[in-house]
Amino acid sequence: MINKISFKIIFSATVAIIIIIGAFAFFNVRFLERTLVSEIKRHASQQSETIKSSVRSAMLANNRSDISAIIKTIGKQQCIQEVRILNKEGEINYASDSSKIGEMLDKKAEACYNCHATGVPLEKLDMKDRTRIFRLHPDSARTFGVINPIYNEPSCWNSSCHVHPREQKVLGVLDLTVCLKTMDDELQNAKISMVVFALFAIGLLGFVLWIVVHLWVDKPVKKLVQATREVASGNLNYTIGHLNNDELGALARSFDNMTRKTAEARQQLFQSDKMASLGRLAAGVAHEINNPLTGILTYSSFLLKRAKSQPELKNDLEVIVHETKRSREIVKGLLDFARQSVPKKNKANIRNIIERAASVVEHQLNISKVTLEKELAPDLPQVLIDANQMQQVFTNLIVNASHAMCAGGGSIRISTKLISLKPYGTAQIKQALCPKGHNLMDPDVKIRGMASIKLRAKSGGSEGFIHLDPIYGKNRHKYGILIDDKAEIELSCPKCQTSLIDSRKRCPQCGAPVYFIEIPGKGRIEGCVTKGGEWQHWKIKEEEGAKEYIEIKTADTGCGIPPENLNKIFEPFFTTKGQKGTGLGLSVIWGIIDNHGGSIHVESEINVGTVFTIHLPVDDSDTE
Repeated sequence: MINKISFKIIFSATVAIIIIIGAFAFFNVRFLERTLVSEIKRHASQQSETIKSSVRSAMLANNRSDISAIIKTIGKQQCIQEVRILNKEGEINYASDSSKIGEMLDKKAEACYNCHATGVPLEKLDMKDRTRIFRLHPDSARTFGVINPIYNEPSCWNSSCHVHPREQKVLGVLDLTVCLKTMDDELQNAKISMVVFALFAIGLLGFVLWIVVHLWVDKPVKKLVQATREVASGNLNYTIGHLNNDELGALARSFDNMTRKTAEARQQLFQSDKMASLGRLAAGVAHEINNPLTGILTYSSFLLKRAKSQPELKNDLEVIVHETKRSREIVKGLLDFARQSVPKKNKANIRNIIERAASVVEHQLNISKVTLEKELAPDLPQVLIDANQMQQVFTNLIVNASHAMCAGGGSIRISTKLISLKPYGTAQIKQALCPKGHNLMDPDVKIRGMASIKLRAKSGGSEGFIHLDPIYGKNRHKYGILIDDKAEIELSCPKCQTSLIDSRKRCPQCGAPVYFIEIPGKGRIEGCVTKGGEWQHWKIKEEEGAKEYIEIKTADTGCGIPPENLNKIFEPFFTTKGQKGTGLGLSVIWGIIDNHGGSIHVESEINVGTVFTIHLPVDDSDTE
């Protein structure tokens, strides 16, 4: 508990709050006390002067009865404890309490000490020296006293009734004492109120601090700690999700991004290990099985030639020969798929590679009654490619096209030309992120064999997902919710729900809002949010301008590919040939073309034929 960062923050802040509020309360009470005492001093001094003025005439007339009456009357007022007039010897001449008249005060008493401390009476006293606060008894209320000297005046030494020597400066003093119980009660109440306020403020601030630390520090830190434990246990699919838009939130996003990249790296490593294992398995299978298969195929073919007069035996041998050849093709397909590697690129001529591929399959085409037409441009520039891998691409495409023919044969036309393509409609988006760095690519939902861009969509009360076409400028989107044509769509990240709408921009075609997608290292793509809106803009790609590509088309007059299979033909192990195919050929082709920075597209019509179009960049610049 005490080692938690939230506890340390709350404890430290609470101690600081207690010190600050305690100091504030202490100095506030002290200030209030000084203010009250100062006000009492001022008020008592004014009362003392008023009493002295009231008895002045009676004293000049030596009218002792009037002086006594005035002092007794004043002494009956609330809070006034005692009023006394003392002569210079310390004898009480007049008092509100008649029993004390004639008493002599000790010059060291609280009322006389300030004047007689030096043994010689002082003629002048500052106000602070004329006042005192004392207690008559230890358990009694405090009392405030003020002495007011009665100075000798000309009217005194010139008076006929009682003449005072002219050299005498002070005739006596007026001593007024006031009870401070009311002030002390108010001060005590103020202290209690201040303590209550301080405790309430400390409690309230502590509670608010606890809430703030719990929400903004403790919970995010717990999630971060839990995430590190999950990742440490091997769960790389664990994500923290959206926290706050502060440093801890940025740390969480960085952690998720790091975990995602680690998971991808582990997946790639796992895939590499799997491919390596598959390659070793395929190599072992090829080594261990190809020899027996070759023996089986050789002897079964030999027996097949000798069994022409034995129909039943001939049929059985034909099955053996056919299945042996199919087994050999399966082994070869596994080996080709497992051996995909980084291409070793060199300058090569596409025309020569196609010619070599055609010569390899020429005999097979003749047997299948398939004609190969070649329209190869003679002046194509050389491109940086792996010639062996590219020959494998063309060989597989021609063989697949021959397999798609009907029993009566058909034709395959392969053509090449140099074209210039703008990025709009051709550039492939391979990476897409939301503003917080979450990956938007969805390899599970493909459009024309390519991973789509998955976004959360909301329109007209419906909510779901849409998958954007990964080809810049194409609009073959897949809508997972029912959206009316031209209806505006709210788009956000599927993981963190961050809006992908740029409210500052409008579609230049229809004026609708614009969505945006971050492309790592290549800026952002913007597009119209309305269903059917075709406007898209990729600034960096548009600034790069058109690029040159070599276009290779392979067209056949075969049976065609059903529309529902067009998005699946490049997936590993997907085949429409039943037991006759492994489903690895087109996936190998896709990987080779993608590694060369090119693209491959397919168009097909049932009972008309299929066209595979390959674009290879002349300058070998990868698409995004």
